[in-house]
Amino acid sequence: MNKKTSTTIQLLAPFTGVCCPLSQVPDAAFSQKMVGDGLAIDPIENILHAPCDATISQIHPSKHAVTLLTATGIEILVHIGVDTVKLKGEGFKALVKVGDVVKAKTPLIELDLDKVGCSVKSLRTVILLTDMTRIINLTPTMEKCVNAGDLLFSAELAAAGEAVTKSDDMISSDPIVVINPTGIHARPAAAIVTAIKSFECDVMIEKAGKQVNARSVVGLMGLDIAFGEQIVILAKGKDQQAAIAALAEAISSGLGDEGADASQVTNKVKSDFDPFSEPSLLLQTSQDPRQLIGVEASPGQVRGRLYVINAEVPKFDTFADDAQVEQNILDDAMKIADATLAELVEELQRKNMGQKADIFVAHQELMSDPDLYDDCIIELQQGKSAPYAWSKSICRQADKLAGMDNPLLAGRATDLMDVGNRVSRIMAGLSQDTIPTDLPENTILVAKDLTPSDTAKLNPAFVKGICTTLGGASSHSAILARAMGIAAMAGVEAKIMSLHGTEVLLDTAKGYLLLSPTEAEMTELNVIKDAAEEQKALAFAQKDETAVTLDGVRFEIAGNIAKVSDAQKLVDMGGEAVGLLRSEFLYQDQSVAPSEDEQEQVYRAVLQTLGQRPLVVRTLDVGGDKPLAYLPLPKEDNPFLGERGIRVGLDKPAVLRQQVRALLKAADAGNLRIMFPMVASLFELKLAKQVVKEEAEKLAIDISGIQIGIMIEVPSAAVMADVLAEHVDFFSIGTNDLTQYTLAIDRGHPKLAAIADGLHPAVLRLIDMTVKAAHAKGKWAGICGGLAGEKDAVPILVGLGIDELSVSVPSIPEVKHQVRHLNQQACQLIAAKAMSCADAKDVRALMRDPNTLIAVKGEI
Repeated sequence: MNKKTSTTIQLLAPFTGVCCPLSQVPDAAFSQKMVGDGLAIDPIENILHAPCDATISQIHPSKHAVTLLTATGIEILVHIGVDTVKLKGEGFKALVKVGDVVKAKTPLIELDLDKVGCSVKSLRTVILLTDMTRIINLTPTMEKCVNAGDLLFSAELAAAGEAVTKSDDMISSDPIVVINPTGIHARPAAAIVTAIKSFECDVMIEKAGKQVNARSVVGLMGLDIAFGEQIVILAKGKDQQAAIAALAEAISSGLGDEGADASQVTNKVKSDFDPFSEPSLLLQTSQDPRQLIGVEASPGQVRGRLYVINAEVPKFDTFADDAQVEQNILDDAMKIADATLAELVEELQRKNMGQKADIFVAHQELMSDPDLYDDCIIELQQGKSAPYAWSKSICRQADKLAGMDNPLLAGRATDLMDVGNRVSRIMAGLSQDTIPTDLPENTILVAKDLTPSDTAKLNPAFVKGICTTLGGASSHSAILARAMGIAAMAGVEAKIMSLHGTEVLLDTAKGYLLLSPTEAEMTELNVIKDAAEEQKALAFAQKDETAVTLDGVRFEIAGNIAKVSDAQKLVDMGGEAVGLLRSEFLYQDQSVAPSEDEQEQVYRAVLQTLGQRPLVVRTLDVGGDKPLAYLPLPKEDNPFLGERGIRVGLDKPAVLRQQVRALLKAADAGNLRIMFPMVASLFELKLAKQVVKEEAEKLAIDISGIQIGIMIEVPSAAVMADVLAEHVDFFSIGTNDLTQYTLAIDRGHPKLAAIADGLHPAVLRLIDMTVKAAHAKGKWAGICGGLAGEKDAVPILVGLGIDELSVSVPSIPEVKHQVRHLNQQACQLIAAKAMSCADAKDVRALMRDPNTLIAVKGEI
């Protein structure tokens, strides 16, 4: 079990002035310590200074209050005066902005002492530690008068408790209009905290889709809730109904704030306007009432009946009386789950389904993680129930992984939630299976989302298709569906959940579900299916032939792999190279970093398997969104724009140097190429190449035969490709990230993933720029992102002059087959048309036009 430790903080006087205890502040919210504990100062100067080293996390719009967060997670509120919020910023000037990292004594706020002092009840300024539950001991200064920068008080603090986060099982209030004249500032926020103090449950306040813990005054202030705005109360736990009722009444009554009057709320605010009354204009919907649009996750065209799954959500209390009893409940559930997983692994191995079995072996390992269990025990000892402790611990770890763009690493978060749900259902007395085992023939399964467990246990003899309203083409379930030959579509319109039993035609290539198909439509489907099966068989028979276009241009068809065994599969499928070896597999799921020798052995084994086929190894690609247990990185508000990819290697050069040495030592076993991820500038590239040069000199290894390249994943790299090309041997374009950064859409976003399409003309133009820049310098350019294997995309990429397409290993024969039936000169004309389209939807329409399908073969 992890033992909680305490920490000590010293806060300096932010003003020169006279000290006084909080009890002498003429505001009950502060004098009664409703907001936090600390000390107050009557200022005699006009500059507010930082009381410690910290980051500015909030500045109130009226600039009378600032919140700071230390590197160790301690929150400090400095609030200037009483009722200063009413001045609406007059007399205050912010000298810093949110996100600034400041040192102790840094000037933060400048105020007009005369103007402010004559307008408010008091200038007495409070310096507060907002989390009262952490304060073990607080020692104030003995000095009456202090100068800015003098020690004001010190405090011993316990470790932080668990943050409250929104979950699907929270209940919510109706929208409530805020009637406080100056909105929810410190005093009404403190009243909210007081109103729910006696209730045993998690409570959150939501405004415009953003939620905060209702027990956090600073969090509530950070929502910047103004007069007349609507908020919603969310709650979960033993007293959830009572807490919502009490708090709703308090907010509707004005929280005791002077001047709060419901009659002053304008008719506009009190209108019946519903912002959700119309469907989204942003998301695609079909104009044909018989069609539902989605995103292809696994290819196929099938007919069947919809079987809608609405799994029962486990319900549980938040608190419990006996920690030992709860621990026994958790232990028993974990044993049952482990036994079930062991049986599942054995059954799958008996059926020679080793790939599926590996998933559930990983589930067993995730469930036995000691850190996960220790987190649960801490929750239990704080009076939480076993189901609550388990759910919190699972969510906490899964949240660390949730934003990953690497499918292999992101899959671990999905797997973790899968394991968590299994154990939760056992503790709730529900079946571990959320899907019936007796599904009828020709079922098309419908759900909000499917876990890997759900998908892996499906029988393709009965389940012909899958439709989910969430998820995407890179989810673990989508990958499994492709391996099982089950057609799947993600991001389907939500109304599909109400169509249980409807006969449909699922055509993932066209990206839609057709309701109640006619016999003529079914005949057309059968013709398409037969042709696809025939083409697939022919492609496999010709898998070892090169990919040469009809006009004699050769393209290298490579594969993306993530472990040693994948190399042999690539060779067996006719792969001509490894265009991307994700080296993260060496580092993930380990408590210590792999040794240099271990890494060398793995790289050597892959090279030996490939023979003289080239191997492109991407150096370690981790960051704030891809944590490693032994490589702690600071939490980032937006990890996709922070320390990740090559930046981690350059910031932690020992890690990069070790990997480079291992690669260089293994290079004599085959045709090695080294590739750096997420390079955004020449500065980063030069530093990375310098590491290779220095390590090669130390090892006395000649690197003239080793190609060095970079991934083009961010727009800056594509725009600067002409400059970067002088310093590399090749480019490999990661279309998944390039699309994400170009369109500013997280490709894993449950709602927007459908429009994060790599065939957007903006992405295609960046690819075109990159290829031209590479060829101008005599270098080659490949693609290792998802676009490389898409049937709609291959003719465009051939037309843009891409030299190498690196795809998923099972796709290699079909991509080779497709390239052999293209004319590059004709594809160049189609690529030009695609780049002139308005959006990805138009590009897709162009590529599915029968005339285009004929044109790319040079027949028009």
